[in-house]
Amino acid sequence: MAKSNRRNGARNDGAARTAAERSRIAPSPGPIKRPIASDAPVDPSSRPPLPTGTAQLLSNVEEAEFEETVRKQLQLMGEDPDREGLLRTPQRVARSLAWLTRGYRQDAWSAVGEGVFTEQHDHMVMVRDIELYSLCEHHLLPFFGKAHIAYIPSGRILGLSKLPRLVEVFARRLQVQERLTGQIAQAVCEVIQPRGVGVVIEAVHLCMMMRGVEKQNSKTITSALLGSFRDDAKTRDEFLRLAHGHE
Repeated sequence: MAKSNRRNGARNDGAARTAAERSRIAPSPGPIKRPIASDAPVDPSSRPPLPTGTAQLLSNVEEAEFEETVRKQLQLMGEDPDREGLLRTPQRVARSLAWLTRGYRQDAWSAVGEGVFTEQHDHMVMVRDIELYSLCEHHLLPFFGKAHIAYIPSGRILGLSKLPRLVEVFARRLQVQERLTGQIAQAVCEVIQPRGVGVVIEAVHLCMMMRGVEKQNSKTITSALLGSFRDDAKTRDEFLRLAHGHE
């Protein structure tokens, strides 16, 4: 009887080893993941990952909370957030809005960095047609256009690429165009303390184009003039002539 038990035990051990070896060669596919119920909270580990390289500016907790808000919005629209086309939409929207409002995580000094140089140049410096994209704070719809920035140095100049970077800092926030124009001008003043600064922004607003009055050909133009650009008529006229393309 004892020998029979030992033989049966050996056979069982052999069968177990064989099964273990088969599992290493062909692992189990694991449980099938089913769509999350529409009323269930989002589990970050269960959502499909976005492609490698997609920026994540929010913490995991913030992103999960943001996603749940977007899921609720989709439901309120009458949509099913669990259908195939919308499964990753909450994550995409969370990361997209974090990117579009990344200016809240920046300031003028970090944008300029080491791009300030001592230079005895006392004539106007201008960078025209700087593309900008922002979000209207009233409807969270885009407005976009071009910024024209000029200044007259007072012993220091900015690297030319720093002016577009300053535009990005303030455009990538919830904005109104009037405030955006003034913030850019003030930032240039704070960083290099020039004799004067002028900023003109020309933009179109989707909140006027695709909703409301639905006017497709209107353009909003705002300006901010500080220092000699405000006080000296000749400087102001030269800047506005150049900004509007009248050489």
